[in-house]
Amino acid sequence: MRVVIVGSTGMLGQQLVRAFSDDDVFAWGRAACDVTDAVAVREMICAAAPAIVINATAYNAVDRAEEEPESANAVNGYAVGFLAEAAAACGASFVHYSSDYVFGGGAAALGAYPEDAEPCPISAYGRSKLLGEQELRRVATAHPRLRWYCIRLSRLFGTAARSAGAKRSFVELILERAATTDRLEVVDGECASPTYAPDLAVATRALISGTYANGIYHRTNDGACTWYAFAEAILARIGWQGELVAVPPSRFPRPAARPASSVLVTTKLPPLQRWEDALALFLAELARDTR
Repeated sequence: MRVVIVGSTGMLGQQLVRAFSDDDVFAWGRAACDVTDAVAVREMICAAAPAIVINATAYNAVDRAEEEPESANAVNGYAVGFLAEAAAACGASFVHYSSDYVFGGGAAALGAYPEDAEPCPISAYGRSKLLGEQELRRVATAHPRLRWYCIRLSRLFGTAARSAGAKRSFVELILERAATTDRLEVVDGECASPTYAPDLAVATRALISGTYANGIYHRTNDGACTWYAFAEAILARIGWQGELVAVPPSRFPRPAARPASSVLVTTKLPPLQRWEDALALFLAELARDTR
């Protein structure tokens, strides 16, 4: 099976290349494929003639998106339509990834959202991810034979991306800070479900290899936590002896609003392993790499 993976050097993209390693994989990083160029995208994908196109590209600078929403919309929004159109043109299935930030964490929803919940983004980044979902639906409507999946995730963590200027995971940031200080302040808020990149990649292959209906799927690790609880679990597992202090979100004001709770509820598929177990696997991998 021939598979095109766009964004292959990112945190998730690297794991997707591994998950599909038994197939004929075309792995394209940012330098190889400009997803904002509709003509180039169509030409490259049709020339490759894949059975599956997976879009793992993303503009994920949440705060910077407030100042440059056009850039976020170009990558997270309109490019999704370009890629989906190209997949439809060559008869390939299409997989795209969205975010829990398409939701606003409203009290009416109790901060937990199933796949059919109504999106309500509260940031430019969240609106750009919703635009991508809307672009995918637009293309799917125009091409009813297109097989497509939109997978929402949150708090991705795993081996750091190889691409220049890549965003590091919260786990790595906490480990770096813990190595240089004996006191850490972490926001005790913004409840969501961490997602381990290798688990998501394997789950993606299982989804595309099955007979599941087109549509939106939530694929995070099971369970949820605040940033403070996430940090607490990380530091406990490495035996850190410093002081971890819980602080409110107001302690670290940021340009972009974040949902107070954006837990993604999985209703269509069995849950993935608990986030705590996935964290243990990742920390063990990091420990092996440093020996």
